[in-house]
Amino acid sequence: MFSRSEVKRQTGTYSSAVPAQLSNWSPSLTGELGADLEDATRALSDFDRRPALVLGTGSAALGPMSAILLRTESASSSQIENLTVSAKQLALAEIGAGSSSNSRTVIGNVRAMEAAVALTERLSVSAILSMHRELLAHQPGMEEHAGQLRGELVWIGKGNAGPRDADFVAPQPDIITSALADLLAFADRVDLPAMLQIAVAHAQFETIHPFIDGNGRTGRALVQIMLRASGIASHTTVPLSAGLLTDLDRYFDALGAFRAGDAEPIVRTFAGAARFAAAAGGDLVDALRSALDESRELLAGVRPQATGLRLLPLLIGQPIVDSAFVQRALAVDVVTANRALSLLTERGVITEQTGRRRGKVWQHSGILEALEDFTADVRRARR
Repeated sequence: MFSRSEVKRQTGTYSSAVPAQLSNWSPSLTGELGADLEDATRALSDFDRRPALVLGTGSAALGPMSAILLRTESASSSQIENLTVSAKQLALAEIGAGSSSNSRTVIGNVRAMEAAVALTERLSVSAILSMHRELLAHQPGMEEHAGQLRGELVWIGKGNAGPRDADFVAPQPDIITSALADLLAFADRVDLPAMLQIAVAHAQFETIHPFIDGNGRTGRALVQIMLRASGIASHTTVPLSAGLLTDLDRYFDALGAFRAGDAEPIVRTFAGAARFAAAAGGDLVDALRSALDESRELLAGVRPQATGLRLLPLLIGQPIVDSAFVQRALAVDVVTANRALSLLTERGVITEQTGRRRGKVWQHSGILEALEDFTADVRRARR
């Protein structure tokens, strides 16, 4: 498979990582860094309450708002791994109408995030394996590795034939189990600032690199579990990966610094990403609420019990729908579903996109525009 010169170049000794023990680690925290973490924590807590404040605690749109924020975080996390997909492509994939291979892969990340936020048990190896299983089960060619700790060496960087020129060589496979046990003990501590604990746990997970593939996406899903467990964001998925996307060099450099023994860069990187996520995520929530309000105005005079009005808030979480989706989501028959879609189309709330008699799909352009604007804001902020 490789040339003789490449085999020769890759033959010899190399160094692989040995993760530091964290369960009893006592970090030194300056007053300035502590204040930075408090500010980031406050920003995320405020964002966590924002959807309920904007929509109302009893709003039928709260669930769909949470769903679209989760999907947005999943898309951003995947983009860090160069898996780019638009909001429209992802919405089409959710109803089985998309053809993009990236979309199908990102849907796996959505399922992993859903598994993460649904966890009510303590963080455990089985929970991590469950998230990873959901992630890779949708990635062509990787199904056999889904939910399985790796039994071979992996590395990051050039040189497929061996690890000697790699940027990072992950720990030997026989270290993984004990390293994860130490990580879980660290994550279970209650004597550390939560944002510091989350940032360091993420960096440690990436250092352990327990899987053949999907370590980054699983590690960022781990962040969402810890945000919920800490109470910082117990109602809403924080688009923290969007904040990391704004400066990927800083993020990767901070991971490298952590592996070299300096945790401060990754903690500061997470604090900055949290503030960006809270601000940009808040703007997205406001834009989605505005799109919903405009649609309600277009439906003025429709009787309150109409199926079309029941469908409207669901469009925040799924801005592209077909008749089958409406039937499942609202537990109605095909005639009722099509009647609701016709009403929303006639009032200008949604538009049919295919022009076909069969396989029709409808989209809410205002909601898709809000999602694309969020992506554009992240792109403009990138360095």
